[in-house]
Amino acid sequence: MKADEKFTYETWPAAPEKQTLDGKNKFLGFWLFLGGETVLFATLFATYLALKDSVPVSGEHNLAKDLFEIPLVFMMTMLLLTSSLTSVYAMYHMKNFNFKKMQLWLGITVLLGLAFLGFEIYEFNHYVHEYGHTFTSSAFGTAFYTLVGFHGGHVAFGLAWIITLMFRNAKRGLNLYNAPKFYVASLYWHFIDVVWVFIFTVVYLMGMVG
Repeated sequence: MKADEKFTYETWPAAPEKQTLDGKNKFLGFWLFLGGETVLFATLFATYLALKDSVPVSGEHNLAKDLFEIPLVFMMTMLLLTSSLTSVYAMYHMKNFNFKKMQLWLGITVLLGLAFLGFEIYEFNHYVHEYGHTFTSSAFGTAFYTLVGFHGGHVAFGLAWIITLMFRNAKRGLNLYNAPKFYVASLYWHFIDVVWVFIFTVVYLMGMVG
């Protein structure tokens, strides 16, 4: 099949993201990239675990244990997990050659991701002004903001990636050239959602336990 071939619902292939050599190469490149990202995040997690107890003590309260606000972080987690689900819906419609519904669900994914980032910015600002918990206040602060902030940067990158694809292809519709791009962007979004689940568990839940 040719990437620029005209398709209808009846002729659209079941797995459009893997129909061309270009699409297959995108998958290979993505998995190699993901391997590097996994090693990088593993390093940041290991650093955080090594430094999470290197915190200042204020009165009778340990900053690392009393800092986090689980209701806020839980809401952020639900936003990101829901955005993963909406991206699944988007890819479902992509596979069914429904460009408008794919764009709709990608748009919802973007809105949920933006809401997550907004709450994360609020969270960081709250920690700084309420507790004086900054990047340089302790080794724990440095490890925390590096890990969580680095993930936030990945969320911002993922949003920019999806938004760019949506606008660049708004008038082109679906074809075998851009279908792999949408699919790989969706896989990347799932990856940063999975990383957040680990952050929520290792940083916040374990932090509350102490």
